[in-house]
Amino acid sequence: MERRQLEYFLAVASHRSFTSAARTLLVAQPSLSHSIRLLERELGTPLFHRLGRGVALTSAGEAFVAPARQIMRDMETARSVVHTIAGLAGGRLDIVAPTTLAVDPLAGLVGVFRRRHPAIDIVIVEPPDVPATAEMVRTGECELGLADKKWGGKAVEGLRVCRQEILVVVPRREPFPQAGPVALADVARLDLVATAPGTATRALMDQALGAKGTSPRIAVETVHQAAVVPLVLAGAGATLLPRSLAEDAARRGAVALTTRPRLTRPVWLMWRRGQLSPAARAFVDVAREAAGASVCEQRDTAV
Repeated sequence: MERRQLEYFLAVASHRSFTSAARTLLVAQPSLSHSIRLLERELGTPLFHRLGRGVALTSAGEAFVAPARQIMRDMETARSVVHTIAGLAGGRLDIVAPTTLAVDPLAGLVGVFRRRHPAIDIVIVEPPDVPATAEMVRTGECELGLADKKWGGKAVEGLRVCRQEILVVVPRREPFPQAGPVALADVARLDLVATAPGTATRALMDQALGAKGTSPRIAVETVHQAAVVPLVLAGAGATLLPRSLAEDAARRGAVALTTRPRLTRPVWLMWRRGQLSPAARAFVDVAREAAGASVCEQRDTAV
């Protein structure tokens, strides 16, 4: 079994298409198909159902995805360790984080890390939903992950980087005193702009504003996190955002107010239990320093 075969397998599994996978990998489709057939022969079972337009994983293929990812991750770790011992620089670090945490505090952490280790490439991806962050770390799809809760049980280790303050962001036409704070009960009665269920921001809103079996009124729901602030600025409704994003919205014309009681959420950095690559270990060190320096707002009321 070769590394290239695993890379090809994971690409086809991700794209559900030999053609798209070959295009992404910049290889000829016949070469990719031949490599997959050799892998299936070696494993003694088909990994894909060949359909008219695309492919689907067989049950064996589904079971092989997580081990294949971990093998690829272990190979990268081994290569990085050798490079580190040999005094070489280079490698790649994959991090999964929802958009709001990618903006703050991840962007700042990545900035510090890159200044120290400019030869390390970083890839940041967004999870499809909140629990998927830990699952992507546990299965090796990403080596590190940020979330507002430590998920994954004993298979995943975590570091609480900070507590992040949450503000309410409203259009200027709303009749709130601009000094704040605003009672959460009043916020819950507003027309709200929110991302889809399952996202970190939506979970925060539902938890903070839902009470006694009632739900906040979601007037506008969007899958586009980047559209939330423009929608608020256009007068479509109010929203909840981390302080850094809320203050940026205020500079663009919205009103950002503290809440009563104040809202905060923890920010956790997670990694799979076991040996980390040198790049991941160095990033965890940066996060530990940030945790000691309180890179986020520290408040005493949490969600």
